[in-house]
Amino acid sequence: MQRKQTIQVNIWGVQMGWNNPVVVQSMTNTPTSDIEATTMQIKELAQSGSELVRITVNDNKAAIAVPKIVKNLKNLWIHIPVVWDFHYNWHILLEKYPEMAEALAKYRVNPGNVGKWEKKDDNFKKIIDCAIKYDKPVRIWVNWGSLDDDLLQYNMDQNNKLSEPKSSKEVFIDSMVESALLSAEKAIEFGLPKEKIILSVKMSDIQDMVKSYELLSAQTDISLHLWLTEAGSNTQWITSSSIALGLLLQQWIGDTIRVSITPEPWAPRSLEVEVCKYILQTMWIRSFRPLITSCPWCGRTSSDRFQVLSKRINDEINDKYSIWREKYKNFDKTNIAVMWCIVNGPWEAKHADIWIFFPWDGENPKIPVYIKWELYKNLEWERVYEEFMDILEGYLGGGI
Repeated sequence: MQRKQTIQVNIWGVQMGWNNPVVVQSMTNTPTSDIEATTMQIKELAQSGSELVRITVNDNKAAIAVPKIVKNLKNLWIHIPVVWDFHYNWHILLEKYPEMAEALAKYRVNPGNVGKWEKKDDNFKKIIDCAIKYDKPVRIWVNWGSLDDDLLQYNMDQNNKLSEPKSSKEVFIDSMVESALLSAEKAIEFGLPKEKIILSVKMSDIQDMVKSYELLSAQTDISLHLWLTEAGSNTQWITSSSIALGLLLQQWIGDTIRVSITPEPWAPRSLEVEVCKYILQTMWIRSFRPLITSCPWCGRTSSDRFQVLSKRINDEINDKYSIWREKYKNFDKTNIAVMWCIVNGPWEAKHADIWIFFPWDGENPKIPVYIKWELYKNLEWERVYEEFMDILEGYLGGGI
């Protein structure tokens, strides 16, 4: 598929759109007024690979905290754009706290909650004027839960007059897309350059979301933010987000992605970043870390050693991620396979750069390690974990 050539947007040094990599972003869930907690969570997200982080600025205390949080990040040598998430009281906070308005890297506005009737354009213009004043890009996000009532009702009325009317769902999706496009046109009319605009249509139904973005992408070259909202908890959010984003990314639609998570208590916030990275890497869109292929559990397995080794490799890579990524040139492009038995051994590992093959009962008790389809060494059971990790690091370093 040919990648959609959207307009490039610069967000405090992070380039989005055109031929730039699909950007990973996330959002904090700490109270923004808690400066220390929010700083530390942004640090966690940045170190896990998030390239943009959105924070909630919902009241005076949060607004006062923003410049201090940004300053803390700079002092920690963490260079990451901090994006503003607001609801309803944005115009008050922007005017009251200019230091906050300056410190933020990007704003976002929902055309469905900027007001009604004559206030709608006035309030929308205020945030656009502020974005122009401080030279900030703006994400215009149309929310399915707060779609412009006037636009939706007008489109429903017009649809009812047709000899073959569309379904209410089709009209709703059309209205979502139309709201995004009209809002972008209005922002440009108010003076915001096109290269300062990102669009998104926020939905929680997979099929509706995919259809909305397909329609939106076909009608604009503005950069698009992909996000399936309210994706759920447990494995539901991973499954739903992976399907929704995968269907669109496969068509090369989307310039930045985020997944939503209803977290388990004490779960790391960076989990949603890891899922974004795995989606992009398993689709060969971006590379972040080595991919590890390992066997499923079945009746042929007589030991859990391959599972233990696979976990240890993952843990080692996670622990040394920041060091190894800087130290080893092809770290993020390495494929590793941990396989069991002759069925899932060499033939299903042929894509890997380095792989280990555990024998099952009745096979040769030696444990072979292959590098680029060449037998490198046979390992003994007693020190298989330590020896394989030494071989892996030697391979990453180019010494093997």
